[in-house]
Amino acid sequence: MSSPSIGKSILLAKCPKCRKGEIFSVSLYSYYKLTDIKKRCDVCAANLLPEPDFYYGAMYISYAFSVALFINVMIVLNVFFDDPELWVYIVSVVGANILLLPFMQRYSKVLYLYGLGKLKYSPPYNQQG
Repeated sequence: MSSPSIGKSILLAKCPKCRKGEIFSVSLYSYYKLTDIKKRCDVCAANLLPEPDFYYGAMYISYAFSVALFINVMIVLNVFFDDPELWVYIVSVVGANILLLPFMQRYSKVLYLYGLGKLKYSPPYNQQG
């Protein structure tokens, strides 16, 4: 059995230690408690909340996502619509942020956990059924 890749594990929001357990208690399509993280992984029992307020640092990643989205929306509007009016920029940027906010918040926490969570991949968990 091949080990799951880190990219696929991040995309599917899996535990960094076993890459099988879920990080979040609800699915991405559920807006009820969308960004609540489990305390422990169901598969390997890794601590997904290393310290109180650990995920406050994920706000920086979420901010970077918002800035990147803003820049991309501005580029698309300028290229395809030949410099539209100001209200089009505002509505487009606000609409895109509202639409993608759940994704940006969730994946900022996943990236923060993978980057600074000090949980390293441990292959024996991958071989469990």
